[in-house]
Amino acid sequence: MYLSDQDIIKAVTSGDITLSDFDERRLQPASYDILLGNKFIVPEPYFTQVIDPVNNIFPASRELILENHECFILHPGVSVLGTSLDYFGSEIYLIHLSGKSSLARIGLIVHNTAGLINPGHFLNITFELCNLNTIPIILRPHMAIAQITFSQLSSPTRRTYEQTGRYHQKNWVGYIPPPDQEIKNTNQ
Repeated sequence: MYLSDQDIIKAVTSGDITLSDFDERRLQPASYDILLGNKFIVPEPYFTQVIDPVNNIFPASRELILENHECFILHPGVSVLGTSLDYFGSEIYLIHLSGKSSLARIGLIVHNTAGLINPGHFLNITFELCNLNTIPIILRPHMAIAQITFSQLSSPTRRTYEQTGRYHQKNWVGYIPPPDQEIKNTNQ
């Protein structure tokens, strides 16, 4: 069962859902719009011959942190990582990430496979951004980029995401410090 707008407000108010800087204007009938952050990981194709995940060979990349007034040009056929401005999670709800239909219609994909956030996982989500169009797409920090929905589980989980011990690398891919920790600009 998915939470309605009324249930989302109740869960945020009670603390069952964490949504940094909750803004009721971004609330949809059964979802919440989340915003694009300022941080991107961009592949460096000229320094990478192949990608071989089995042998842990991944593309060389660089990190970009944009100022709020800057924009990121996502070129056709390019895949980059970005982050959400919003920090969110829940101990009791399963959270689903979905793209916005208005952006999907222009060819923007916000996630390829990583659309589930398990109970106990709190994060600024990493977007897998890809431009399927033949024309570049301008992305701007703080634009509404995706939406999240909340599902009630049929019973409590035996263990939360944090208790599984998986994917808790303190690098930026999959982990962004909570909103109360400053993220430094590395482009200087």
